Amino acid sequence: MDIKKKIRIGDLLVQNQIITHDQLMSALGEQKKTGKKLGRTLIDLNFLTEIELLNFLSRQLQIPYIDISQYQRDDKVVQSLPESLARRFRVMLLENNEHDVLLAMADPTDLLGLDELTRILKKRIRQAVVKEVDLLQAIDQVYRRTDEISDLADQLQDELTENDFDFNSLITSNEVAEAPVVKLLQSIFEDAVQVSASDIHIEPDEKVLRIRQRVDGVLNEQVLNEVKIASALVVRLKLMAGLNISEKRLPQDGRFSLKIKGKSLDIRLSTLPVNTGESIVMRLLDHSQGLLDLSKLGIPDDILNRFKGHIRNPHGLVLVTGPTGSGKTTTLYAALSEVNTADTKIITAEDPVEYSIPRINQSQVNEKIGLTFASVLRSALRQDPDVLLVGEIRDAETAEIAIRASITGHLVFSTLHTNNAIESATRLLDMGVEGYILASAIQVIIAQRLVRRICEHCITDTKIEEPLQIWLSDRLKTSSDTINFKHGKGCQHCNQTGYRGRVGVYELLEMTHPTLDALRNNNSAEFTQAAINTPSYQSFSECALNLVRQGVTTLDEVIRITGAGV
Repeated sequence: MDIKKKIRIGDLLVQNQIITHDQLMSALGEQKKTGKKLGRTLIDLNFLTEIELLNFLSRQLQIPYIDISQYQRDDKVVQSLPESLARRFRVMLLENNEHDVLLAMADPTDLLGLDELTRILKKRIRQAVVKEVDLLQAIDQVYRRTDEISDLADQLQDELTENDFDFNSLITSNEVAEAPVVKLLQSIFEDAVQVSASDIHIEPDEKVLRIRQRVDGVLNEQVLNEVKIASALVVRLKLMAGLNISEKRLPQDGRFSLKIKGKSLDIRLSTLPVNTGESIVMRLLDHSQGLLDLSKLGIPDDILNRFKGHIRNPHGLVLVTGPTGSGKTTTLYAALSEVNTADTKIITAEDPVEYSIPRINQSQVNEKIGLTFASVLRSALRQDPDVLLVGEIRDAETAEIAIRASITGHLVFSTLHTNNAIESATRLLDMGVEGYILASAIQVIIAQRLVRRICEHCITDTKIEEPLQIWLSDRLKTSSDTINFKHGKGCQHCNQTGYRGRVGVYELLEMTHPTLDALRNNNSAEFTQAAINTPSYQSFSECALNLVRQGVTTLDEVIRITGAGV
């Protein structure tokens, strides 16, 4: 079919008995009301599916249909077409050869757009038809907002260079919404939300400014040459967080809330003086997702059922351990939600309070004014609580109060920063906690890590190399022949990384007579050996390997969290 001829898609669909004449008339009437294209109107009215329409156009126009979510694109080729044109005409440049280009189009019947693109590209265009929603998602991922961030940074650099003005007066003026620094920050936050980043790092270097985002636990970096704008960003962010903008010698912490792309975010901000200025790190907490319950965290059923049994006890100490960013807070809040009933008084001491939970009395620690974990706990015990949450056991005083509370009729939740469950108990002994008291208090320790999930859209079978096979055999006593290994080959859904999202890996250590005896004897070595021999104990490596067997994660991720080289 000659694409240059006017295509009456409705008539062609009727002629080919894809839709009826009555359905076409109904769609044309609806189209006059909404102004949408006929194809989209037919889909919205459920007269045909998008795939049926795209396959029909592919046959009629004799052009291929491409599943762009699985297409192995070259982002440099895609970006050779300006983002403004890609979004305006709903297209993506997939191949750029000497004489022609391959263009993915959501609407291959858009003759005006095709003529304009032919004029701009000055090459023959080969068309492919793609799903519009997948195309828009791919455009968002390829172009992101890196160009926009660079342009705004450049604009702000020029403004700071050409005009000798007090930046503080700019950001507090009535024209704040028009200030380049505000637009730049908005683009940075929107880009972070777009890729589901958990943290944003703004780091001034000697000659460049680095903006890094942590996505699925891994940092992605964008480098800006406009290092002079760093102080402008820092001042604006400090004002948003209610910090002292004149204090540049000491670290500061603050928080503020934002609504970005329909999501309500709570931003925890930390500043740190460095030799090139001030480094900013922001933790993004998405309140629009709400709190998860324990059953939705991905905890294996056998561990989950045993853990739930322990948190229903009327007293005792429950520890959740792991490094920063391992999901301890999420697990703790989910556990609190499990016991949060009308007949239970719950008080927390947190630094900071990350999520507000109905019916729970949450207290914010402020060590600057003497409101420490220990002092909050002392006061909390006079408030007739049933359950206490201590955000973190940092010192011997806090440990002693928490443990004594747990043996006097209170259920106490807390966290420790340790590498695994076994180290948590020995850490408390090292803090000076008496072993016999700890043995009377501690119920269970759950340690956790987060590993990246293989992207479900591009998961495929793979083989592992010989060094990995040897590592499996030596460390985990497992043969590679028993496992069907998977990996993600990379697609638009995972930004070509092969991973999308994260899942928890857990260690659960329950107290037994041998472990409790070791604690009473203050014997760390004996405790470690008794814990390893506990029948219900399963190490991180074993739990993670189960996820490999299930095709959830890769062996590389198991090695990463166990800290063992090949």
